[in-house]
Amino acid sequence: MEKTLDHIGVAVRNIEDTIHFYENVLGATLIDRYRSDAKGVESEIAIMDVEGDRTELLAPTNNDTSPIARFIRQKGKGVHHIAYRVDDLDAALEELEQQGIRVLEDSLRVNKHGRRLIYLNPADTEGTIIEYCDYPELK
Repeated sequence: MEKTLDHIGVAVRNIEDTIHFYENVLGATLIDRYRSDAKGVESEIAIMDVEGDRTELLAPTNNDTSPIARFIRQKGKGVHHIAYRVDDLDAALEELEQQGIRVLEDSLRVNKHGRRLIYLNPADTEGTIIEYCDYPELK
């Protein structure tokens, strides 16, 4: 199955400063900014576009339960995940199962932009958090 880079998620402590950096140093455009209080997300998200390439800035909104807060405590700020777009998330999940690659079942969701996503288990990806996603509305 074909996979293309969709975006890179970056864990940040101060979303305002980071947006400022992306806009003024990298020439990025702020595409969207929103807050998700969904369990397992609990983050403010800013989607930045740099000449067609997307970066999601992720700032925790709850320092006790946000997975982004936990990530920053354990590894510091920086690249949190790499997202790959697949044509069909369901077919990609079957392919992963056949390959013995586990996913984090509780991470399966649809975001506000209609993107279906799930995270692969980092134990099976050499420690890198990898997201698979598709956009069913674009089919």
